[in-house]
Amino acid sequence: MKTIEFEKPANLAALYLGALLSARKRPRTVETLPRVTYVRPQVVLESAHIANYARVCGFSEAHGVPVTYPQMLTFPLVMAFFGSADCPWPALGTVHLANRIAQRRRLSPGDALRVEVSTGALLAHEKGQIFTLELKISRADDIVWDGTQTLLRLRVKNPAGPAFASELPAEMPLSHQADFSAPGNIGRRYGRVSGDLNPIHLSAISAELFGFRRAIAHGMWTKARALAALMPSAAVTRANVAVEFKLPLYLPGRASLWASRNAQGAWFEVRHAKSDKPHLRGHLSYE
Repeated sequence: MKTIEFEKPANLAALYLGALLSARKRPRTVETLPRVTYVRPQVVLESAHIANYARVCGFSEAHGVPVTYPQMLTFPLVMAFFGSADCPWPALGTVHLANRIAQRRRLSPGDALRVEVSTGALLAHEKGQIFTLELKISRADDIVWDGTQTLLRLRVKNPAGPAFASELPAEMPLSHQADFSAPGNIGRRYGRVSGDLNPIHLSAISAELFGFRRAIAHGMWTKARALAALMPSAAVTRANVAVEFKLPLYLPGRASLWASRNAQGAWFEVRHAKSDKPHLRGHLSYE
């Protein structure tokens, strides 16, 4: 497997330029993805940035490093992949379909981490080609966090791989837990802390350019906002979270959290505040 290292923090402007230029690629059928790993050899967790992320997503100080926080460390590498020849498709028009993360050790400010993103499997979908990116974060050669980012490249004919199948039950007996607001500026606030400045999240004007009637919330913000309400009040050592993203959450908006909870976790959905239509569905376990 080819390995590409980034010793210095990636320049976001250059990454977004690469993503924009990737629009010249034409959606096509491939049998496999190139085997490549993108690496940031050392990323040090900063307490101020963690605190800023926690405020934006609704976590408390008692949660420690939020379980979703390490996902952001992979974002520059994912963007580098999209802008490279290793990715067969344009970044624009690619949909974040599902996301799985596993925290294996508790993280702390000051930790020096190795961050890796590797190409994964292809799966067939009725709307196009699914591809996966495997995420791994290590501390002193010990894997402390890993995940899978499942992405859908729309309008690819004859997609390769086995058919995508949901890992979540078709129906879950859930009860209403809470309501929360998604302010009109949450896309810009989350974008500044995460680096994900996709125009569909920033304003109604920029979102309309890409076919949305208003800006939409980041899926990973919606996931984090739900987990902030579902996680125990104290930091956990291990956690597993799998979600599938459904309908966009338009900004400004309100959403409701529905869940079936026990001492080890929860099945949950974030729904439109005035209907049963889900923005995301998922499962959480922790210890």
